[in-house]
Amino acid sequence: MGEPVAGVGRFKANYAVERKIEPFYKGGKVQLDQTGQHLFCICGTKVNILDVASGAVLRSLEQEDQEDITAFDLSPDNEVLVTASRALLLAQWAWREGNITRLWKAIHTAPVATMAFDPTSTLLATGGCDGAVRVWDVVRHYGTHHFRGSPGVVHLVAFHPDPARLLLFSSAADATIRAWSLQDQSCLAVMTAHYSAVTSLTFSTDGHTMLSSGRDKICVVWDVQSHQATRTVPVFESVEAAVLLPEEPAPGLGVKSEGLHFLTAGDQGVCVQARVGSRGWGRSGHWSASSPRSLTGLLRVWEAASGQCVCTQRRLPGPRQELTHCALAHRAGLLLAVTADHNLLLYNACSLRLQKQFAGYSEEVLDVRFLGPKDSHIVVASNSPSLKVFELQTTACQILHGHTDIVLALDVFRKGWLFASCAKDQSICIWRMNKAGKVACVAQGSGHTRSVGTICCSRLKETFLVTGSQDCTVKVWPVPEALLSKGAAPDGGPVLLQAQATQRCHDKDINSVAVAPNDKLLATGSQDRTAKLWALPQCQLLGVFSGHRRGLWCVQFSPTDQVLATASADGTIKLWALQDFSCLKTFEGHDASVLKVAFVSRGTQLLSSGSDGLMKLWTIKNNECVKTLDAHEDKVWGLHCSRLDDRALTGAGDSCVILWKDVTEVEQAEEQAKREEEVVKQQELDNLLHEKRYLRALGLAISLDRPHTVLTVIQAIRRDPEACEKLGATVLRLRRDQKEALLRFCVTWNTNSRHCHDAQDVLGLLLRHEAPEELLAYRGMQASLEALLPYTERHFQRLSRTLQAATFLDFLWHNMKLPTLPAAPSVAPSAL
Repeated sequence: MGEPVAGVGRFKANYAVERKIEPFYKGGKVQLDQTGQHLFCICGTKVNILDVASGAVLRSLEQEDQEDITAFDLSPDNEVLVTASRALLLAQWAWREGNITRLWKAIHTAPVATMAFDPTSTLLATGGCDGAVRVWDVVRHYGTHHFRGSPGVVHLVAFHPDPARLLLFSSAADATIRAWSLQDQSCLAVMTAHYSAVTSLTFSTDGHTMLSSGRDKICVVWDVQSHQATRTVPVFESVEAAVLLPEEPAPGLGVKSEGLHFLTAGDQGVCVQARVGSRGWGRSGHWSASSPRSLTGLLRVWEAASGQCVCTQRRLPGPRQELTHCALAHRAGLLLAVTADHNLLLYNACSLRLQKQFAGYSEEVLDVRFLGPKDSHIVVASNSPSLKVFELQTTACQILHGHTDIVLALDVFRKGWLFASCAKDQSICIWRMNKAGKVACVAQGSGHTRSVGTICCSRLKETFLVTGSQDCTVKVWPVPEALLSKGAAPDGGPVLLQAQATQRCHDKDINSVAVAPNDKLLATGSQDRTAKLWALPQCQLLGVFSGHRRGLWCVQFSPTDQVLATASADGTIKLWALQDFSCLKTFEGHDASVLKVAFVSRGTQLLSSGSDGLMKLWTIKNNECVKTLDAHEDKVWGLHCSRLDDRALTGAGDSCVILWKDVTEVEQAEEQAKREEEVVKQQELDNLLHEKRYLRALGLAISLDRPHTVLTVIQAIRRDPEACEKLGATVLRLRRDQKEALLRFCVTWNTNSRHCHDAQDVLGLLLRHEAPEELLAYRGMQASLEALLPYTERHFQRLSRTLQAATFLDFLWHNMKLPTLPAAPSVAPSAL
């Protein structure tokens, strides 16, 4: 393989998580506050609060028991939020601050399934899985009523809108509606008309009429005073919500006469609510023929008197979207609809035009891509027929419908405005994003006989795309010139794509296809453990890359060299030469299948992702794994790098999409600044020691958090005869946190016999001049004492033995002294 291209720049060393797009709604109740500014939804053990304007999660509320939330409700005055957990505890929140103001036992013998506030925001009704209905005074904090008699789970409770009447309605598993009098503490009536679960109760403004819906495909109009059904309307679908309309003409909804009209929504439609007696829909209330493509359900308007459907929403292309929940912010005029795949749609309550979309839960993310010339958007393919497009700056979401089965792969054309998708429905789609960020399907094609699992767009120009399928074939699809114009989508809907060439390439599923940077070569990777190189556009076989022990998940061309990278289920990445199809390098480090690989740093490094949830950064020249990134908890199926090569995007089976930022330069700059600061401090320390300013020197050495430097200062003080007595004054003038650090350093010094004298001098000063109460208050004092005692005892024993030996030696010296010898007699010279 060739050497790195000149001017490549520095190698990458690390990525950091810049942003996470995580699930915030996993099913259950969703509620808007009355202002329409905040959205509340259940996500496992938490209730998440979203800012409607930005789509950001402002706060997550989780009870101390950390059990799943089973029900919650926000008071009509938007002040109090109450949650119920599976541990049978109720929590009252000051939700703006995120604090629990009261926690009490639900007294139910089974989890709370539903709850509702009364119009005054002072009473709370809870319905339990034990069949009981309880009423609580949330102001004075006590239980007021306990109603028994409902068989099975109580899944619906609702107060009468007139607080003076003190009526509570509930429905349980027996499909009946019970009316309870809070004043008499008794059941006033058992209202029987439904044959299946009752799904909603809604009241007219005057409180005289109640409408109920059920999964038995009927809606019932009730007289609240007599508790009798006045009309039963068959609606021919399981209904999740039925809402009374204002008694005003609304030609756009088919309401042309006076009388009772209502909307139904359920397993085939969109859920819409309106208030009876309000100002009505106004002149703008109508069904727009140019409604967004993501509105795929059916909404029906019924006339109660005749039982006829007077208006049916036109079905738009795309899969049917069952609705599971709905809510209305009265003052804000916003309508919230929740689909079965956890998408949240916000409409204008008067015009029913789609205003915002939120993807609450993406299930398993299968592929991700940057969109736009400046990578301003991302597109996500999850375990769904729908695509989700997020604007990175605002987190605004668009939900795109074009496929009828799970979307498996994505790719983006060179300029970033066009992108393509393929799915299990054996089809492909081309999408265009305009300058306003709106995305529309502009072309569709089909021809494969099995799931289309991989797709790749041309690299030089927006001229063609290539798909690979489980039918073991590759197809080349020319892009019609009409799509390359700057105009909007062609009139008459998406253009039909026709395959230019079809080639059977492998004996097993084709998992990946890649187009070379010059658009002349095609690489395919298959479950048959081989990769192959083909000449475009006729798909002529040029060679086979053999060497992996298991199937291949990804193939990628180098942007600078004639090299192909392959990622395999055998846990390795291989680089191959295109000239002779030989293996140049093998990268081993993943403990599981490598699912994606991408070239970064202009082809000098690799970024890979695996089924173990890890990402790895490799330097090609020395086969080194520079960094391992661990942020996902499941298989990382999607990996894409930005145009500027400064960010990366990953999506995994844990439903998370993570935006990574290259922080190599930032970390290097921080490290350089840190080194420069240490050099300056070291020079300052040397100057202070030279000037014998020991107190300042000791404080600076402690701030550097370097025990050896502090020891050097202590030794310098002890060596100076004039400053030795200043050691005590210097140590005692330190701040408490500095003394704690010094004590911690003494523990280290005391383990070495060469430095134990310095440590013991400091300890002696502290023990003599600090009160025991103050010493015990030091952080980590107990652990320091436990570490000091054994070594101090050892040093004491060693000194005792040395002293004993010295005393014995002195004793021997004194006892071994010889007596003084007598002087020799002198001899006279004459004798000689």
